[in-house]
Amino acid sequence: MAERITKNMAKNIYFGGGVFAILVFVGLTFDTVQQIPKLSHEEKLTESVALGKKVWEDNDCIGCHTLLGEGAYYAPELGNVFERIAGGDEKVFKTYLLGWMAAQPLDTPNRRKMPQFHLSPVQINNLADFLIWSSRVNNQEWPPNTQG
Repeated sequence: MAERITKNMAKNIYFGGGVFAILVFVGLTFDTVQQIPKLSHEEKLTESVALGKKVWEDNDCIGCHTLLGEGAYYAPELGNVFERIAGGDEKVFKTYLLGWMAAQPLDTPNRRKMPQFHLSPVQINNLADFLIWSSRVNNQEWPPNTQG
Protein backbone atom coordinates (compact mmCIF):
# COMPACT_ATOMS: atom_id res chain seq x y z
CA MET A 1 0.00 0.00 0.00
CA ALA A 2 1.17 3.49 -0.78
CA GLU A 3 2.22 5.74 2.04
CA ARG A 4 -0.11 8.50 0.86
CA ILE A 5 -3.70 8.44 -0.31
CA THR A 6 -3.84 9.50 -3.91
CA LYS A 7 -6.57 11.64 -5.37
CA ASN A 8 -7.95 8.63 -7.20
CA MET A 9 -8.04 6.53 -3.99
CA ALA A 10 -9.85 9.31 -2.10
CA LYS A 11 -12.38 9.61 -4.91
CA ASN A 12 -13.00 5.84 -4.85
CA ILE A 13 -13.44 5.84 -1.05
CA TYR A 14 -15.84 8.80 -1.25
CA PHE A 15 -18.02 7.37 -4.02
CA GLY A 16 -17.83 3.79 -2.71
CA GLY A 17 -18.84 4.92 0.79
CA GLY A 18 -21.64 7.06 -0.62
CA VAL A 19 -23.05 4.21 -2.71
CA PHE A 20 -22.78 1.85 0.28
CA ALA A 21 -24.63 4.32 2.54
CA ILE A 22 -27.38 4.81 -0.06
CA LEU A 23 -27.82 1.05 -0.46
CA VAL A 24 -28.06 0.58 3.32
CA PHE A 25 -30.62 3.42 3.52
CA VAL A 26 -32.74 1.98 0.69
CA GLY A 27 -32.58 -1.50 2.25
CA LEU A 28 -33.66 -0.25 5.68
CA THR A 29 -36.44 1.85 4.14
CA PHE A 30 -37.73 -1.15 2.18
CA ASP A 31 -37.64 -3.32 5.33
CA THR A 32 -39.55 -0.68 7.35
CA VAL A 33 -42.23 -0.28 4.68
CA GLN A 34 -42.68 -4.07 4.60
CA GLN A 35 -43.15 -4.23 8.39
CA ILE A 36 -45.63 -1.34 8.79
CA PRO A 37 -48.79 -3.40 8.10
CA LYS A 38 -47.71 -6.06 10.63
CA LEU A 39 -46.91 -3.52 13.32
CA SER A 40 -49.83 -1.12 12.85
CA HIS A 41 -52.74 -3.57 12.57
CA GLU A 42 -54.09 -1.78 9.49
CA GLU A 43 -56.76 -4.45 9.13
CA LYS A 44 -58.40 -3.12 12.31
CA LEU A 45 -58.76 0.43 11.02
CA THR A 46 -62.45 1.24 10.97
CA GLU A 47 -64.38 4.32 10.00
CA SER A 48 -64.84 5.07 13.71
CA VAL A 49 -61.06 4.95 14.27
CA ALA A 50 -60.51 7.32 11.34
CA LEU A 51 -63.19 9.70 12.65
CA GLY A 52 -61.60 9.50 16.11
CA LYS A 53 -58.26 10.54 14.61
CA LYS A 54 -60.05 13.48 13.01
CA VAL A 55 -61.45 14.49 16.42
CA TRP A 56 -57.90 14.14 17.83
CA GLU A 57 -56.49 16.39 15.10
CA ASP A 58 -59.33 18.94 15.00
CA ASN A 59 -59.02 19.56 18.75
CA ASP A 60 -55.19 19.57 18.69
CA CYS A 61 -54.92 16.95 21.42
CA ILE A 62 -51.28 16.42 20.45
CA GLY A 63 -50.66 20.04 21.43
CA CYS A 64 -50.80 18.92 25.09
CA HIS A 65 -50.67 15.10 25.11
CA THR A 66 -48.20 12.64 23.65
CA LEU A 67 -49.29 9.62 21.66
CA LEU A 68 -46.68 6.88 21.37
CA GLY A 69 -44.03 9.38 22.41
CA GLU A 70 -44.92 12.04 19.83
CA GLY A 71 -46.42 15.37 20.79
CA ALA A 72 -46.24 17.78 23.71
CA TYR A 73 -45.26 16.77 27.22
CA TYR A 74 -47.75 19.07 28.95
CA ALA A 75 -50.35 16.36 29.63
CA PRO A 76 -50.16 12.55 30.04
CA GLU A 77 -49.15 10.03 27.38
CA LEU A 78 -52.27 8.50 25.83
CA GLY A 79 -50.71 5.60 23.93
CA ASN A 80 -51.46 3.29 26.84
CA VAL A 81 -54.44 5.05 28.43
CA PHE A 82 -56.82 2.24 27.38
CA GLU A 83 -54.84 -0.37 29.30
CA ARG A 84 -54.00 1.98 32.15
CA ILE A 85 -57.56 3.16 32.82
CA ALA A 86 -59.76 0.27 31.71
CA GLY A 87 -57.48 -2.74 31.85
CA GLY A 88 -58.39 -3.68 28.28
CA ASP A 89 -62.19 -3.47 28.67
CA GLU A 90 -63.59 -1.39 25.78
CA LYS A 91 -66.98 -0.74 27.37
CA VAL A 92 -65.41 0.48 30.63
CA PHE A 93 -63.02 2.73 28.71
CA LYS A 94 -65.74 4.30 26.57
CA THR A 95 -67.93 4.94 29.63
CA TYR A 96 -64.97 6.42 31.50
CA LEU A 97 -63.95 8.67 28.61
CA LEU A 98 -67.51 9.92 28.15
CA GLY A 99 -67.71 10.90 31.83
CA TRP A 100 -64.18 12.32 31.91
CA MET A 101 -64.72 14.56 28.89
CA ALA A 102 -68.08 15.77 30.24
CA ALA A 103 -66.53 16.69 33.61
CA GLN A 104 -63.83 18.96 32.16
CA PRO A 105 -62.40 21.32 33.27
CA LEU A 106 -61.84 19.77 36.69
CA ASP A 107 -60.87 22.14 39.48
CA THR A 108 -58.18 19.95 41.03
CA PRO A 109 -55.54 21.84 43.04
CA ASN A 110 -51.98 21.69 41.71
CA ARG A 111 -53.13 20.18 38.45
CA ARG A 112 -53.36 21.60 34.95
CA LYS A 113 -56.84 22.02 33.56
CA MET A 114 -58.03 20.28 30.43
CA PRO A 115 -60.46 22.46 28.47
CA GLN A 116 -64.07 21.50 27.77
CA PHE A 117 -64.27 20.70 24.06
CA HIS A 118 -68.06 20.15 23.96
CA LEU A 119 -67.72 16.90 22.02
CA SER A 120 -70.80 14.88 21.19
CA PRO A 121 -71.13 11.32 22.54
CA VAL A 122 -70.48 10.03 19.00
CA GLN A 123 -67.26 12.05 18.75
CA ILE A 124 -66.12 10.77 22.16
CA ASN A 125 -66.91 7.19 21.09
CA ASN A 126 -64.85 7.70 17.92
CA LEU A 127 -62.00 9.21 19.95
CA ALA A 128 -62.16 6.20 22.28
CA ASP A 129 -61.96 3.84 19.29
CA PHE A 130 -58.90 5.75 18.02
CA LEU A 131 -57.18 5.55 21.42
CA ILE A 132 -58.04 1.84 21.69
CA TRP A 133 -56.61 1.19 18.22
CA SER A 134 -53.51 3.24 19.09
CA SER A 135 -52.94 1.17 22.21
CA ARG A 136 -52.90 -2.02 20.14
CA VAL A 137 -50.23 -0.86 17.70
CA ASN A 138 -46.94 -2.73 18.17
CA ASN A 139 -45.12 0.19 19.74
CA GLN A 140 -41.90 -1.62 20.71
CA GLU A 141 -42.78 -1.40 24.45
CA TRP A 142 -43.45 2.35 24.49
CA PRO A 143 -44.08 4.03 26.86
CA PRO A 144 -41.55 2.43 29.15
CA ASN A 145 -43.83 2.60 32.20
CA THR A 146 -47.56 2.35 32.84
CA GLN A 147 -48.01 5.98 33.80
CA GLY A 148 -46.71 7.11 30.44
